Amino acid sequence: MDTGTHLVMGIGLAGLACIDPVVANNTSIFTAVLIGTIIGSQAPDFDTFLRLKGNASYIRNHRGISHSLPAIAIWTIVITGLLQLFYRGSLPWLHVGSWVLLAVCVHVFTDLFNAYGTQAMRPFTEKWISWNIIHIFDPVIFATHVIAILMWAFGLANPVVIFPLLYAVTIIYYTWRTLAHRSTLRKLPSLDPEPGSGTKAYVAIPTISLTHWNIVKHATDGSFVVGDLRDGKLRWLDKVKCSDHPAVAKSRNDNAIRSFLYFTKFACAEVKEHDWGYEVRWSDVRYRHRKQYPFVAVLLMNKEYETVGSYVGWLSDDRLMKRLRMNSY
Repeated sequence: MDTGTHLVMGIGLAGLACIDPVVANNTSIFTAVLIGTIIGSQAPDFDTFLRLKGNASYIRNHRGISHSLPAIAIWTIVITGLLQLFYRGSLPWLHVGSWVLLAVCVHVFTDLFNAYGTQAMRPFTEKWISWNIIHIFDPVIFATHVIAILMWAFGLANPVVIFPLLYAVTIIYYTWRTLAHRSTLRKLPSLDPEPGSGTKAYVAIPTISLTHWNIVKHATDGSFVVGDLRDGKLRWLDKVKCSDHPAVAKSRNDNAIRSFLYFTKFACAEVKEHDWGYEVRWSDVRYRHRKQYPFVAVLLMNKEYETVGSYVGWLSDDRLMKRLRMNSY
């Protein structure tokens, strides 16, 4: 989920903590839990500082080890320990630590539901788990949390009532979205205006709309067909043919390209030949916006397949070309 949603969830979990008498009856303990759930709801995304090492490092590692099973324990211990240090050991470890742990777990668990996914099962596997059920920003989840927090802040409702109700509704909402996603996947073959035996798999990707889905069809020949599902009608918008040019194979040796391919299984490469060499562009076909694929890894190579410049990240075509020109000097 996005940072704002994780923030309101952290505050919401502090409200839910009021069902714990030890927390509710002591202002200092409640304040510590509030601080702990807010920090805990953000902690797994502290790996954003990897941007300082470059986009390739960030893309390869974001939502990776920081969202893993050992990391959940580490974040909980560190945050709870710092709170104990600040409060000079006066906090009940079990109560404060349990709510911090819940905040960290909720962060990691909710991130599994969007298209980006996490490596939540490390160290057992480095597989990226993305269930494609909830958009990275879901207006229903965000709005319901904000309403509950405001009702609590202005004394319009007892947190012991409003927050258990909020999370009961949230669980029902996640369940409904999960069932809606499964139903959509089952319907896609019958809705496909261009069915064929060459279809390997369909992928339904959530959008900010509750009724619209972005659809990717993976063909057995390695190409992708990209479209959307709106009002029960599936339409194809683009077919992406993956190049088998020798420059594509050479590009896989580049660190930026390896980071990109490590993260996504929906990458497709195209090659443009220039007087000075080759431009290899890998695009993640899940993210189509205004007829472009803004999540890319691009490598410029001379005729001897030596790197001239590279870029990996989110950019429009115009900004990408400016960035590549800068990197090539």
